[in-house]
Amino acid sequence: MQSESSIQEIYSPEGICFGCGPANEQGLRIRSFEEDGEFVAEWRAEGFHQAFPGVLNGGIIGALLDCHSNWAAAIHLMKKAGEDRPPCTVTAEFHVKLLRPTPVDGPITLRARVVESTEDRATVDAELIAGGKVCDTCRGVFVAVKEGHPAFHRW
Repeated sequence: MQSESSIQEIYSPEGICFGCGPANEQGLRIRSFEEDGEFVAEWRAEGFHQAFPGVLNGGIIGALLDCHSNWAAAIHLMKKAGEDRPPCTVTAEFHVKLLRPTPVDGPITLRARVVESTEDRATVDAELIAGGKVCDTCRGVFVAVKEGHPAFHRW
């Protein structure tokens, strides 16, 4: 994968989120990058991420798509507002479709793109690709939180 710093490493180097926190050594540690208007990440499963032999656990799939999409929303909202730091965004809702078994024997690619946004929220479509096929998709809504919310200033 890419050697430069990921979005998470730039904006939340001390982040502890299970899915995307660079400081969570037991987490998934997703590394997202912006490329041509899309957000892309490559990730590799380990044996303990399996639901059954050779197939990725559905909860891990959800966490990958949720966190990657959340960062796509945060960076989009940051740029839209002309800010230099992303707002702290949280998941308001997300719907995952498990289209086929997701193999764990190779790289897993995540792709996300913002399809709609307002001042404080973004709707993101994402997909998980493994073995050359789209295995899972997600649509989520991510909201910038305000002071007083537990996630405010988490990065």
